[in-house]
Amino acid sequence: MPAPIPVPCPAPELAVVVPTYNEADNVEEIVRRVGAALEGINWELIFVDDDSVDQTWRLVRDLAATDRRVRVLQRVGRRGLSSACIEGMLASAAPYIAVIDGDLQHDETQLPLMLATLKGEDLDIVVGSRYVAGGGVGDWDAKRQSMSRLAGAIGRRLIKADLKDPMSGFFMLRADLLQTCVRSLSGVGYKILLDIFASCPQPPRFKEVPYEFRLRSAGTSKLDKAVLWEYLLMVLQKWLGPLIPIRFIAFSIIGGLGVPVHLAVLWLVYRVAGFDFVTGQSVAALVAMTSNFFLNNLLTYRDMRLHGRALIWGWVSFVLACSVGALANVGIATYLYQSDASSWVLSAVAGILVGAVWNYAVTAVYTWRKPKPG
Repeated sequence: MPAPIPVPCPAPELAVVVPTYNEADNVEEIVRRVGAALEGINWELIFVDDDSVDQTWRLVRDLAATDRRVRVLQRVGRRGLSSACIEGMLASAAPYIAVIDGDLQHDETQLPLMLATLKGEDLDIVVGSRYVAGGGVGDWDAKRQSMSRLAGAIGRRLIKADLKDPMSGFFMLRADLLQTCVRSLSGVGYKILLDIFASCPQPPRFKEVPYEFRLRSAGTSKLDKAVLWEYLLMVLQKWLGPLIPIRFIAFSIIGGLGVPVHLAVLWLVYRVAGFDFVTGQSVAALVAMTSNFFLNNLLTYRDMRLHGRALIWGWVSFVLACSVGALANVGIATYLYQSDASSWVLSAVAGILVGAVWNYAVTAVYTWRKPKPG
């Protein structure tokens, strides 16, 4: 006897994507508030959780067991708000998709207005804005306000659009807009809206609606100095183009920071302490490579950060790889110089480039071999 044909169940009209990490205290309230705000609308709520230590994913899964509109994507060994948003948006068949933070600081009561605006006007995206009439940043201090406005000004230069709040993490878009740009998204950092605007082949048609940014009611803020670093990397990558990996950009910047470290240690060991040049150069190289390793572990590979014994092995493999890279640098530069002594600058630059590519490629394979959960 053939199996019965299942009754068709249409996709929700609106998917609300919530990226989370250690937001267990807010999950139930988010579900309650979103459900109340979207009364009469066919919706689904997709939590994308980066394997939270507080087991946010478990709480969402328990809620999903009793409410089919709620579900969770638990990402193991991966971390990052933008990439979480991308995966959550791609996981839905809804024609309209909203992104809202998991800390209750965005105003979910604006979702019906955003949906009606998106459906009723010739738009691709509607942005919840703190910087249009009626919006606000709440109790932010002057320093945070000025940093936000500076980052917004940089963002507007990148996307060449008069978007008052390009740093907003609260927005709604048509699903077909995402498909036009998803393969060009960097997925780095926290500013997915800016990434979308910068990656679309045609400028999105948009409108901003005001909302008042709230204080966090539970949990702890994820904002730190690395957020600014990731934002600047994403802007650089968009300016330079997709052919240069964003991690290579970060790796190269940190490598450049190692030069003054090397020179300072060389001066101390060789000129101040009185050791011979070879000893000074060796100590300086080791110190510079060590500082580069820890900065790369902290920033470039933030989502794959090494801990414990893996940190020690990572340092050893990094130093070995960079030592070989230094030999490749000198070897290539010497060979080119001997071929044409007049092009010594180009020879040196070629050696540096070969060494940098070698160091990046080898350490990506042997030092940060795979994502590390938690």
